[in-house]
Amino acid sequence: MRRVGHRQPGPGTVMSDALSQALSVEYATIYGYGIVSAHSRSDVNDLVSQSIAQHRARREAVIEMLTSRSITPPVPAAGYQLPEPVNDPDDAVNLAVRMEQDTATAWRVVLEQTPAGSEGDADRAFAVDALSQAAVLAARWRRVLGVWPQTQAFPGGTE
Repeated sequence: MRRVGHRQPGPGTVMSDALSQALSVEYATIYGYGIVSAHSRSDVNDLVSQSIAQHRARREAVIEMLTSRSITPPVPAAGYQLPEPVNDPDDAVNLAVRMEQDTATAWRVVLEQTPAGSEGDADRAFAVDALSQAAVLAARWRRVLGVWPQTQAFPGGTE
């Protein structure tokens, strides 16, 4: 999704920039799940709820990570433009898959930009967990669609 009314965060390190960008993707994903929820079939309500809860928890954790380093986290955009219209349950599930792919990509960037070292090791572990969770959610949403393969060999990448 594309941010509307986006303001860039202040200067920082490559790592903090990657974390800030991942946080922005989390904001967009949380917004998008509101759309998914409105158009989903009732049999996927639990999956929608679990997905939103994961992203909200991750959002809060990243905000804490940034603020603990005296970095001002970016704020959510004033609005988001969906990549395509969502008019029915299949569109909603396709949006969920796309958001999880975007989330995996953002966390893969964090993983690639994280330096070695004690703080870096904790950041890498967090990024691996976030990437893995996004990949699992994407697979669960693909299963709802009935598409194959349900998993991706290298989540967050183009390989």
